Amino acid sequence: MITYWHNPRCSKSRAGLALLEERGAEVKPRLYLQDSPSVEEIKQVQAALGVSAVEMMRTGEKTFKELGLSKDSPEDDLLAAMAAHPILIERPIAIQDGKAVIGRPTEAIEALL
Repeated sequence: MITYWHNPRCSKSRAGLALLEERGAEVKPRLYLQDSPSVEEIKQVQAALGVSAVEMMRTGEKTFKELGLSKDSPEDDLLAAMAAHPILIERPIAIQDGKAVIGRPTEAIEALL
């Protein structure tokens, strides 16, 4: 089962979901903008991705700047911001068996198949 942090308004997110479905993967979409992950869940996904908090964020989002965040902000501040403002989480993210990938480019998701 692949858990898929999905934003249906995002073309990359839709493309990634289509790729998984075409390949016959069992997918559980999570509309993370409505069902915000907790800080603990974000930490687990961060560990599975093997990246820093800022590397899994949409730093170009207006909210990132409005919150006074920067690429040098403390990890805890960035994690808390993602939990409070899930729009800051890069999308899509596919998660399976302790591994995760950001679907940019879409083909990166194939690493889980």
